[in-house]
Amino acid sequence: MNSEKTGFFISFEGNDGSGKTTQIRLLAQWFESRGRAVLQLREPGGTPIGEKVRDILLDNASSGMEPVTEMMLYAASRAQLTRTVITPALKRGDVVICDRFVDSSYAYQGFGRGLGMETVQAVNLVAIDGQMPHLTFFLDLDADTSMARRNASGTEADRLENEEMDFHRRAHDGYLALCAASGGRIKRIPVMTGLVQRTQEEVALEIRDFVLDLLS
Repeated sequence: MNSEKTGFFISFEGNDGSGKTTQIRLLAQWFESRGRAVLQLREPGGTPIGEKVRDILLDNASSGMEPVTEMMLYAASRAQLTRTVITPALKRGDVVICDRFVDSSYAYQGFGRGLGMETVQAVNLVAIDGQMPHLTFFLDLDADTSMARRNASGTEADRLENEEMDFHRRAHDGYLALCAASGGRIKRIPVMTGLVQRTQEEVALEIRDFVLDLLS
């Protein structure tokens, strides 16, 4: 692709504690050092309307939410973000880096909630309006380690984080299935080597290598 004239869309996926926030920041800084305009976004959220939807989705007071309602709220936030922020940015030639995108719904609602891929795809086909990331990085940290880290953080868990462990394990299995079926779009980046945590720089360099391959 002609990376100097074409917008570039990257998403990051993975369980909490996998290091998405850090790697997004490092990649954004790398792009900026190369003279590119970078927009960092998050899902759900990223717009005033989307942030209100995010509050509803993550609020523990929403514990009685139906899985289909959850799926549609995520899609609603995504539709607003795609049409009002992502698509205009890509048309300007910006780099868009998003903390989660549609693959999260496939993993968490399709696999975690058991709604199935066909249902989630049908709803999100309208929401994403033809936009898909050029590259997606799945920072792979197993669900049990992820939740142990989250619980050790000392912060209050949100509605999704408070779900049973089997839900988080199903979502993780979903991500692995998505990687295998993505045709190379989703790059699995292990966060651990055996029982040893990889350094932030090791992970960042692997991510940059994939980006450079696509840009070239």
